[in-house]
Amino acid sequence: MFFHPMDILIIPAFILSVWAQFRVRGTFNRWSEVSTYSGMTGYDAARRMLDANGLHDVPIEPVPGALTDHYDPIHRVVRLSEPVYYESSISAVSVACHEVGHAIQHKVHYPMLTLRHRIFPVVNIASGAAPFLLIAGFLFNMTGLIGLGILFFSCAVAFQLITLPVEFNASSRARALMVSEGFITNDEERGVAKVLNAAALTYVAAALISMLELLKYIMIFTQSREE
Repeated sequence: MFFHPMDILIIPAFILSVWAQFRVRGTFNRWSEVSTYSGMTGYDAARRMLDANGLHDVPIEPVPGALTDHYDPIHRVVRLSEPVYYESSISAVSVACHEVGHAIQHKVHYPMLTLRHRIFPVVNIASGAAPFLLIAGFLFNMTGLIGLGILFFSCAVAFQLITLPVEFNASSRARALMVSEGFITNDEERGVAKVLNAAALTYVAAALISMLELLKYIMIFTQSREE
């Protein structure tokens, strides 16, 4: 359970994940020092992007913390961290428009976002129970519990995989609209791409780790059934 050949792949993936977290913060901080030519703040860009897509009734709220930006699909609110909300930097506008991308997905019923919303309650329960089932199954050598734990853990992995196209699509929408609406110049698009790509890498790394861990559990489960 604790040492397995798959760990040879999981450890580098974990290192990649840690590096991705540092990279997204470093990239955000770097481009936070570069002001947009338009002078628009994150709030300004988000409000104009929402209005341009007929989402006049979706409010934007500042929230404390760094990189705490998110779209709340239940209350239909775009929440921006205070540095993003108030600042007029490449990073602020990039992150703000990315979150609006999720609001647009919600409006047009983007299939992968709809699927993610529907399975979230199940995933929330399954992901919480999976570790306990797996630990109990391995400790007491109960293949039934291990199998159930793998099934629950698979739900969490599926959720992370579904999240990837949701995030990439939101960034794609944001970049296209930022240019077409004149929020950024063509020269500034390079900085936008770096900010959004750095954020996307964190999701890719997390999904990779989960997939490798799932494969590890399946291999252990299969081996235990053969013995």
